[in-house]
Amino acid sequence: MNHNEKMRWFREARYGLFIHWGLYAIPAGSWKGTVYGHGTEWLMKNAEIPVEEYRQLANEFNPTAFNADEWVRMAAEAFGVKYIVFTAKHHDGFAMYDSAASDYNIMRTPYGKDVVRTLSDACKLYGVVFCLYYSQLQDWYEPYGFGNTWDFRLENARHFRKYLDEKVKPQLKELLTNYGEIGLIWFDTPYEMDPAQCAELADYVRSLQPGCLVNGRVGYGLGDYRQMSDNSIPVLAYRRDWETPMTLNDTWGYRRSDENWKSPERVMQMLVDVVGKGGNLLINVGPDELGRIPEGSVAVLRTIGQWLKKNGESIYAAQAAPDFPYQLNFGGFTYSAQKRRLYMHVLRYPVYPFEICVVGLTTRVRRATLLGSGEALRCVQTYESARDEHRLRVWLPEKNPDPLNCVVALDLEADPQVQTL
Repeated sequence: MNHNEKMRWFREARYGLFIHWGLYAIPAGSWKGTVYGHGTEWLMKNAEIPVEEYRQLANEFNPTAFNADEWVRMAAEAFGVKYIVFTAKHHDGFAMYDSAASDYNIMRTPYGKDVVRTLSDACKLYGVVFCLYYSQLQDWYEPYGFGNTWDFRLENARHFRKYLDEKVKPQLKELLTNYGEIGLIWFDTPYEMDPAQCAELADYVRSLQPGCLVNGRVGYGLGDYRQMSDNSIPVLAYRRDWETPMTLNDTWGYRRSDENWKSPERVMQMLVDVVGKGGNLLINVGPDELGRIPEGSVAVLRTIGQWLKKNGESIYAAQAAPDFPYQLNFGGFTYSAQKRRLYMHVLRYPVYPFEICVVGLTTRVRRATLLGSGEALRCVQTYESARDEHRLRVWLPEKNPDPLNCVVALDLEADPQVQTL
């Protein structure tokens, strides 16, 4: 399987769901009366909780409301995502699956069921690509993992090879051999790993599942695509494969006090911006200690999902739009090379005379229609020689047919060409 074949599903997905869930959902961002900032999944480190105290959370973990089928069905049918990335093991070292390589896993909790197994089965049922997050360097539970300086001696870091060989690689083997096809392994925080160790891990994943992608945070450019910083979208289109992980509120894991949800309009703006620059948006939810995805995040993602049911062709399998020489004050573009169709995403609807003017497109437009209804729109292209400007004008209906994102399909005579300044 060559690189393009491996990347096909990733490029066609464009929209995925990140799920941060683990023992940290129980304290939900606070410890002994103190609320900690940063990610709730970092609570053990932020509060410097001793291993012997933190591991007691495993004795409480019993998410009786968790239903893998409901999660995945909702993600696929209501949210409209094409892949799920689930935290099999985060920095706290706790495995959310049945691991023979470490007894610090979900089978030792009152719940006692393999969450990765049930999610994997549900993803197969609903046609969602199942992917797994794995913290390869940081492991605050292990003396030879990286990051726990309050329980273990700093000198232990010299023995990282022992941790790599005795926990990381055995657990990766479990994840890549016991749960069927995995879309990608999502590594994180390579920090002080050297290039040889990072290459070893990337090669190890590919040796176990040649079709499994490796994300950019394996380190040193060894991944199959570029991982942007958390909650960061590049200013300009990035012409290689890439992905942005994005929170829906201010945290990754569950925090009871965090109700600062992004609006559907904000998420839509990010989705158009990311896809229009050739990337994937990986939007995050943090289920609570009982296994419930917070209603605030569900409401936002359902709204996006409803829009995708009507307008999904402008997002799924879309490619980066051409770079225009001016800011697009109405919204943005995505593009389908297969259809030679440029999608105009109108996020800010114009007032009378309901006209949008785009400067710079030199390719002829055969027709302009509303995506979904197919209603034909008046469309005029002109060239102003005095200014050396190609102008496209499109007139929209007086009433906005979709206030969240009205999409105009521009069918072109050739691939889009744009003037440069």
